[in-house]
Amino acid sequence: MNTLNAVFGEGKDLDAWQMAARAAAAFLLTLVLIRISGRRSFGQRSTFDYVVAILLGATLSRFIVGASPAVPTVAASLVLVLMHRALGWLCVRSRFVERVIGGEARTVYRDGTFDDAQMSAALITRADVLEAVRVGLHGSSLDRVEAALLERNGEISLIVKPSADERNRR
Repeated sequence: MNTLNAVFGEGKDLDAWQMAARAAAAFLLTLVLIRISGRRSFGQRSTFDYVVAILLGATLSRFIVGASPAVPTVAASLVLVLMHRALGWLCVRSRFVERVIGGEARTVYRDGTFDDAQMSAALITRADVLEAVRVGLHGSSLDRVEAALLERNGEISLIVKPSADERNRR
């Protein structure tokens, strides 16, 4: 126990080496916790996934600077990760839970018409849709766009109108 106190310190009176040791331990602990949480924590980047990332960072920062006791802080971090994993598991098994936790895509533009109600609810503007056209289609016109959807992760997806050749093949 004395060795652990010497390496990691105790309370808020930590020297630079003790904080460095805590930072290294927090880094390794975070790697383990993210592995437990699963790939979706940082791979899909939905609001649901950002929550665990932000809370995990905030909780473990308290561990590094000695603002909270080490064992309870690690326990709280583990609970956050296990809750995230459990909710992710529930989302896979229940469409209702998935909609409540992750939301649904919103169609904000279709066939030449903006859906002002959907755009207002999502707090996006026509300029946001046009930006997606510039980035995604390298153009500035909605002529080639059949639909624009605000995805659950906040990105705008563009559905391109089929070309004349594609329409003739149908």
